[in-house]
This record gives sequence, structure tokens and C-alpha cells, in this order.
Amino acid sequence: MKKLHIIKAGTTYASTVQALGDFDDWIAAAVACSGLPVAVVDVFAGAPLPSPEACCGVLVSGSHAMVTDNLPWSVAIEAWIPSLIESATPFLGICYGHQLLGRALGGQVGYNPLGREIGTVLVSLTEDGLSDMLFRGVGATFHAHTIHEQSVLELPQGAVALARNAHDSVHAFRAGSCAWGVQFHPEYTVPVMKEYIAAEGELRSGELLGQVRETSEARQVLTNFASIARLHF
Repeated sequence: MKKLHIIKAGTTYASTVQALGDFDDWIAAAVACSGLPVAVVDVFAGAPLPSPEACCGVLVSGSHAMVTDNLPWSVAIEAWIPSLIESATPFLGICYGHQLLGRALGGQVGYNPLGREIGTVLVSLTEDGLSDMLFRGVGATFHAHTIHEQSVLELPQGAVALARNAHDSVHAFRAGSCAWGVQFHPEYTVPVMKEYIAAEGELRSGELLGQVRETSEARQVLTNFASIARLHF
């Protein structure tokens, strides 16, 4: 039986896991409404990647690692992604997964020249994003939770930018018919975002904490992706 596979590309802080759960927990909670069977693959801990035939959809989580570190488990995911694209398996990369998708298909990933983006920010859809199925029900401009230092600096050939803001010209993109990457974190809740701001010891933590708010439109991305995956179940 096909499953919706969550590829766990790392783990959050131990204190956050204890209080709020981990990357895979947050993603699983957001897609639970789909009723699809979910499997978590902890590649960070050495679990093997599934075959495309076993997947009705794939989500790759965020990570505290950097794509350019070229860690063995990360390189393995990157090399595996094209097989999903070739088999038309719905794919969604979140933050780290977004960057892996970009690089796997020939794009450029590296440190953002503007530095780290952290907190709840405004993101705007491009003209293509407004009509994309992943963003169905999402407004032209919406709030999203973020924390990242690296970005997709150059899109793969043929990929389409779907969202942007002043910090990132590629906050979301689509490659082919059913592979997407989002730089923001649609799975984060307000407590998770606040925990990250506090844990990172940001000098502007008071200001950033005051700006944290619910991001229901960003979360809609995960609901939409689950609906897409159901079509391949």
C-alpha cells in the first residue's frame, strides 16, 4: 500500500522535542486531515529511502544542517529526488527540503547574502503562484514562519517561482507538474516559532516575538499537498 512519506532530515532542539515534538510530528499533524497512511523515514538516523512506487507523496522536512555541508544522508536524498520527479510522485520540500529540491534539479543553493531570516514574515505569491494548486485558498500575501540562512539562489532550469518577499526571491517554486519547494515553514505553530526565536538567542528577540502570529494560510499549503497526494494513493 502506498503511503505519504515524511523524510526526516534532522531533529530540533532536545528541549523543543520534549515540549512540542519534532519536525515529523508537526508535519504529520498538519496532514492528518487527509486520512492518508503516513510513514516517517528518519534518514538522519540512517533509515533507507523508500522506492517511488511505495509513495503517494513525499515531504522532506527542515534541518539544522546546511545543504552545502554535503553530508552523506543529505547527498543521498538529493540523488533520490530525481527518481520521484521522473515517476511523477508528488513532492514537497520544506526549507531544507526546498533547497535540496532546487539543487537536485540543477539550481544553486548557498548562504543568503542578506543573512538569516527568522520569525513570522510576509510572503507574496507571484502571478504563477496565484494559480498554482499548492496555494489554492491562500491569499496573494500571507504570513509565514521562517528560520533559515541558506536559500535557493538560482532556480533550476524550467522551474517556476511561486512566492517571494524582500529577503528571498524564491520563497516557493514548482518544478515540473508535481514537485514543489517552500522556504517557509507551513508546519510551524506559534509556540514552535517562539521557541526557535528564544533558542537562537536573537538580539531582536523581543521585537520578533511580538510579531509572531498564526499562519493559517501558510499551513493550508500542507492541506493542499495532502489533497494532491491523495489523488496518487
